[in-house]
Amino acid sequence: METKVLCEARGVSHDFARPNDKVLSVLDDINIAVRPREVIALLGPSGCGKSTILRILAGLIKPTAGEVFYREQPLKGLNHGVSIVFQSFALYPWMTVEGNINAVLRARGISPEESAKQVEEALKMVGLLGFGRAYPRELSGGMKQRVGIARAIAVNPDILFMDEPFSQVDALTAESLRAEVLDIWAMSDRNPSSILMVSGSIQEVVYMADRIVVLSPNPGRVRTIVENPLPRPRDYRSPGFSRLVDHLHDVITGHEMPDIAVAMPAAPSAIEPLPDATASEVIGLMEYLDARGGRAEVFQMAADTHREFGEIIKIVKAAEMLDLVDTPKRQVVFETVGARFVKAGPEERKAIWREQTLKLAIFQKIVELIEKQESGELDREIAMEIIIFSMPFEDFEKTFDNIVRWGRYGNLFAYDEASEKLSLVKPSADT
Repeated sequence: METKVLCEARGVSHDFARPNDKVLSVLDDINIAVRPREVIALLGPSGCGKSTILRILAGLIKPTAGEVFYREQPLKGLNHGVSIVFQSFALYPWMTVEGNINAVLRARGISPEESAKQVEEALKMVGLLGFGRAYPRELSGGMKQRVGIARAIAVNPDILFMDEPFSQVDALTAESLRAEVLDIWAMSDRNPSSILMVSGSIQEVVYMADRIVVLSPNPGRVRTIVENPLPRPRDYRSPGFSRLVDHLHDVITGHEMPDIAVAMPAAPSAIEPLPDATASEVIGLMEYLDARGGRAEVFQMAADTHREFGEIIKIVKAAEMLDLVDTPKRQVVFETVGARFVKAGPEERKAIWREQTLKLAIFQKIVELIEKQESGELDREIAMEIIIFSMPFEDFEKTFDNIVRWGRYGNLFAYDEASEKLSLVKPSADT
């Protein structure tokens, strides 16, 4: 009797150790099951642990808490029922196409005669017959990923894991590869029975997946699981497709950029983590909005700029923290300060940036500490202690770098790399 669940994470949580003896919690109470004959997708912004979940289910990482099951048995070590297609192709450059596929078959103990048959069959399935003796350097990006897919299916896995497999190829090639992968999966007389894919593209998961697991970040949690009722083959232009894309946008942006007014307390605001976005990225966002009348839809921004949706969310959140934009529904629109910022000259922009960053609690705290130092300089280590104490689950090195970058742009801080000291920059009289 066929099992109802091929692979399952039950109550899985995972932490990574940090150099300061703190831990970074990346996953919290993840419950996901991969059933036979389905395509399931993990969707969410950067930092929500999508790839970590994939590696835990593959047995490459042992979770801090919880358990993984394969065919209803606790997983011990590597999961031999899965194979992985990587984002970066991960081909051995010194091996031919045949050699790359043979390498995984030899590792499984398959005889040379049987390996030759499986290599030929796999290359035929991905349309690369005749390329077996070519080297990766002779192939286009799309062909390299076809080799990666051939290598993964050659071992006849129950489940094909795909970690953002189409993000390194052009749009037309990606569209073709998606259809080809689904054609291979649809062959009912052979494996893979199921596909578990990681993606940052909403349209991609609506096109491919039967179920879509939407994750939220810091730490990664399952926000909701959305069933995809659309019949195959799916049409990007159909009304049903557009409705499901819009629904997923509402789910993600409603969480990441909630359209709810929050009453501000009279007491000083809590220290909030800074989004990992640079001043130049925020300025680019403001210029983009200005060219479109001060308003744009966040999904269209990702499509126009060819950036991952999660990256766009980080930049938008940075601009929103600085009160440069507002985010009603899926829209990003200028605030009054933002409209003034984008029309200003370089020095006035820096003055506005400085004014807005000084409204953020972490900058207020660091300025206060610098002003208390007799030397007028603050050691990097003291600033790092504040970051670790205030934001224990954030990447403290990256947060410090972001604080310095934001402060430098607004002529708020100077930072001496040699002495590792922060000091204040006095605003010029004309700003």
